[in-house]
Amino acid sequence: MKQIQIYTDGACSGNPGPGGWGAVLIYQNVKKEISGYMPETTNNRMELFAVLQALRQLKEPCQIDLFSDSAYFINALNNGWLDSWQQNNWKSSSKKDVQNVDIWKALLQEMRKHKITYHKVKGHADNEYNNLCDKLATDAIKNNANKSN
Repeated sequence: MKQIQIYTDGACSGNPGPGGWGAVLIYQNVKKEISGYMPETTNNRMELFAVLQALRQLKEPCQIDLFSDSAYFINALNNGWLDSWQQNNWKSSSKKDVQNVDIWKALLQEMRKHKITYHKVKGHADNEYNNLCDKLATDAIKNNANKSN
């Protein structure tokens, strides 16, 4: 099974507002950078969408170390929130609808294909690849916001 490292980040100019996402996939010291833009979204959606798009790049099951600065994403996986949400028909512990269900469901389909270890990294700190993902996400916003002006 191929061993891959994935770094992801999402950004939003306003929340909600124009958003961008970025990801870096690393396999045998080869880096692939991907990014994208959405005109009206939230930061959490962009964080999740970055992970989804990164996983969709993989053509076969992989062993993945996935790094994100999103407490929302990492806690949902590592603290069992995602399992609880599914068991409770996509309701939170406070009985409210879980946000971003469409992306969570798509993520579940992709995540099931792989063996993934999730790692929380400190955002905007000294992690080279997290900083690169942040730049990809914010550049996507800048580059696309300029087109619409």
